[in-house]
Amino acid sequence: MELIDRILYLKKEKGALIVAHNYQLPEVQDVADFVGDSLELSKKVAQMENRLVVFCGVKFMAETAKILSPEKTVLLPRPEALCPLAEMITVEEIRDFKKNHPRIKVVAYVNTNADVKAEADVCCTSANAVKVIRNIDGEEILFVPDRNLALWSARFVDGKKVIPWDGFCYLHKRIKRKEVKEAKNRHPDAIVLAHPECDPDVLDLADAVLSTSQMLRYAKESEGKKFIICTEVGLLHRLRKENPQKKFFVPRALMCRNMKLTRLEDVYNSLLYEKYKIELPQEIISRSREALEKMLEYA
Repeated sequence: MELIDRILYLKKEKGALIVAHNYQLPEVQDVADFVGDSLELSKKVAQMENRLVVFCGVKFMAETAKILSPEKTVLLPRPEALCPLAEMITVEEIRDFKKNHPRIKVVAYVNTNADVKAEADVCCTSANAVKVIRNIDGEEILFVPDRNLALWSARFVDGKKVIPWDGFCYLHKRIKRKEVKEAKNRHPDAIVLAHPECDPDVLDLADAVLSTSQMLRYAKESEGKKFIICTEVGLLHRLRKENPQKKFFVPRALMCRNMKLTRLEDVYNSLLYEKYKIELPQEIISRSREALEKMLEYA
């Protein structure tokens, strides 16, 4: 409690804002002003007046907040907290692909680093990928970097060729169809919610395929009392907190090691010493912001 009190004192003294992703440790979520998915938090940062922001997540998320709020100081408590999926495509690779396919349109999942976003025609989230692909002006689309989200989205888009980059979320890929079926056998009356980064054979078992924010809304609004959640285990903290009368299970309790790097001590030190600052070139900010704004137009 002493450490939590010191964080809250520093936050008030410096007029700082703390935001945390749904996959962060429960105690980190609990000291945050807002908890949500990556784009949701970046939009919240832009709406608030606070000039100092501590973003408890991974690098691409803090970068997105900086892109939408370039005038603010955005801190990432653990600079080594990278998203393995975002690291599966480089700016050099996307430039080479575009050079060899000059007419192709590039859709970049928000789970990409800022320099990759800057090379894209438009960004998307797991919640709006289908709308973005439907509305983008192009017949051939390179979708980076998540293959499973690309394949899932392509199911609902006619008349366009979606070329998936061969990237993946190592955690969602570890959720296996056999485990989901076993969970369904244990809880036959439970509703299965799966993240679209899961493998296609897992998505085929789901009652609904949703982003983390959509899962939270679905669980709150559904008349169902039991749910099997196919995503990172950190989401269970908020699901249970917001729905104490309902029960939530996972096929297997999987934790993203990068999302769990940030501890309360890191939040405190980041606030105290105002480290580690996200710095991006103005050109990257401008071009990646265009891709994000185009997403809002299409979706």
